[in-house]
Order: sequence, then structure tokens, then C-alpha cells
Amino acid sequence: MRSSLAFWTRMLLGVSTAFGVIVAPPRAEAWGLGAYRKVHARAVRTLPKNMRRFFERHRLEMPTNAPDGNVAPEGVERRFAIDRYDRFPFMDFPVDESAFKQRHGANEVAAGRLPWLVQESFARLVAAYRANDKHAILNEADVLASCIADLHNPLALTENHDGQRTRQDGVWVRFAVRLPDALADDLDLKADVAHLIEDPNSHVFTMIRGSYIWLDNLLHEEEIAARNRTGYTNLYYEELERRVKGMIESQLAIAAGHAGSYWYTAWIRAGRPDLDAAN
Repeated sequence: MRSSLAFWTRMLLGVSTAFGVIVAPPRAEAWGLGAYRKVHARAVRTLPKNMRRFFERHRLEMPTNAPDGNVAPEGVERRFAIDRYDRFPFMDFPVDESAFKQRHGANEVAAGRLPWLVQESFARLVAAYRANDKHAILNEADVLASCIADLHNPLALTENHDGQRTRQDGVWVRFAVRLPDALADDLDLKADVAHLIEDPNSHVFTMIRGSYIWLDNLLHEEEIAARNRTGYTNLYYEELERRVKGMIESQLAIAAGHAGSYWYTAWIRAGRPDLDAAN
């Protein structure tokens, strides 16, 4: 295990402190930049050779991978509090946004739009492949992979997204941003080879069910890591790493496999264009 008290002391320097307690700044993204980059890089390696060659050649032209890359604040749209409307395993949940609005109200936006952002991004990627537009392909693949990564943060799928209902305020940043970014070099993502997804729209909710199932476990492990501590210090982060690093690795690896499969499926639907000719 790489981390130690000294490691976490170094990693947490520069974070603002109040009364001697380390406090993480508020952030909006589902993961930190390091985690998104790990997902994107591993997704590329899941692809067949011809596609992998294209994405590797133009890797730095994707916004997340650019040298000055940053994660823009996402806001509520890049989340979806599915437990606001139904109980796990959400088997009868509307797949289409129009059906969702018909059931829950046309103005119901408080829970976010993440499932439909994935569906919309996938459709745009198919169109980009058909046009053989290199810039559009790279940008839309970047958006799609990031949205899929968001789906694999269990906190992005609940009304209790920041632990505010379980007295774990700030858990979003601690679990999904600070810890993965600090450990990015140590995260080992083992993703499956990209495959054809028969129904990309309904598969979004398969991903949601596979991610949401970890929510209670995540909150339980975080509560134990914080138990009997005076604040979120290096001791807390060391214990949190021990308890949830495996979960983070697994969720990001699964996200990478799904991202590669969505990229591949979009390419198949577009008629398998020659990406070497994209311009």
C-alpha cells in the first residue's frame, strides 16, 4: 500500500484548514481530473486495433487529456438522483426522457439529466463518425466517456449525494475528487475488451443499477473511516483509502470498459468508417 501518514500529509498540504481540521474545497464534478484521465486512457486500450490507433494518435486533442485540461463544473445536470423516484433495483424505470417526464412531470429537473446526457452524447458520436469529422469525434467521445464515468460514482445517483442526509457532509469531494486524484498513479484499472452494446439507451440503466448498489457500502465505509476522529486529516484519508480504494478502482475500470464499448458501438452504427481518413 503506497500511502502513509507522510504521504497524506504531503498530499493535503495546500488544502485550507479551519481550527486545525483539513477542509476540502467545494467542487461539482463527479470525479477529479486524474480519475477522468485514467478512465479515458483505459477506454482507448479496450478498443480494436484500428480504433485504438486513431484515439492514441489524437489523444492530446481530447479536452480531458489536453496538457491544460480541466474539469468544468458540471452542475445538477450531470447527476441523477434516481432514488428520488423509485427504489432499487429500478426495474420499471422509464428509459426515455419523454416517458420519464410523462410519469413525473415535464418540469421535473431537480434530479438531473445524466442518463439522457449519455443517450444524447451517444447519438452525437454516431453522427460524428458518419461525418468522419475528427474534431467532433474526439470531442464527443470525450464527453461521452466523462458522462459514463459520472454514472459510476454512486453518489451521483442519489438525493444524498453529499452525505447531507447521513451527517457525512462533504463526502462527495472526499471520496470522488481528493482521494482518486491523490491516488491516480496507483489506480490499476482492469477493463474488459470493448464490445457491441445491443441497446445503448436501456444499457444506461443497467450501468446505473450496477453503480447504485455500492452506495450503502460506500457511505458505511466512509462513516467508519471518520469515526472517532476530530476532522478530515491525513489519518482519515489513510483509513478511507484502505477501505474504498478497491471500490474506486473497480468503478473506474468498469466505466472505462463501458466507455470503450459505447465508442465502439457508435462506430459500428455509423457504418465502420475509416478513421484514418477522418479530418
